[in-house]
Amino acid sequence: MLTDLNVIMLGPPGAGKGTQAARLARLWQIPHISTGAILRDAVKAGTALGREIQSIMESGRLISDDTITRVVCERLREPDAAHGFLLDGFPRTVPQAQSLDELMGDQKLVVVEIALTEETVLHRLASRMVCSECGTNAQDDRDVATCHDCGGTLVPRVDDAEQVVRERLNVYRRQTAPLIDYYGKSPTYCRVDGAQMVDDVTMSIARAVDACRRSDPRGV
Repeated sequence: MLTDLNVIMLGPPGAGKGTQAARLARLWQIPHISTGAILRDAVKAGTALGREIQSIMESGRLISDDTITRVVCERLREPDAAHGFLLDGFPRTVPQAQSLDELMGDQKLVVVEIALTEETVLHRLASRMVCSECGTNAQDDRDVATCHDCGGTLVPRVDDAEQVVRERLNVYRRQTAPLIDYYGKSPTYCRVDGAQMVDDVTMSIARAVDACRRSDPRGV
């Protein structure tokens, strides 16, 4: 078990952040904190905020910095995240990253970028499926019709239609890609090729994070 390991996953839509985060959180025995899951729970609850979030998600836009930062910061204060966490889907903007830095104080973050070309993103998302019951993405290496978590039926994601994906990529370039510059000079930033097979991406990330820990064992 690794303790005091705080990891952020970056990458464009379709890079496999959720799949990799779930795998690595089990490996490292730290909680996988998915902002997508947090927001889907709000949508499923049917609250006013949930309906607003659903409209934004389906159009490919991003939730406001203030709203998502408040949700994530509250989650990070829960006891299971006291000795480490893996963030999937946050931060998505530089202001969100700055807010996270304030919350973390002297604690270090390992930042993993899963790199993928836009052409590969479009090809990959064209066939991506999601569970109609729990909202979990289908695992990339499984050719089945039911969810690996709850057994629900897999359906195409509403926000994976090509027009919506292209808008999401535009949003990513404008708002999220600047995080690469924000974190890129840190000694705890690493970049892996997301076009590899799923298992190879997992191993590449694990090796890169381990290298970061060895380079600064006291601070990561």
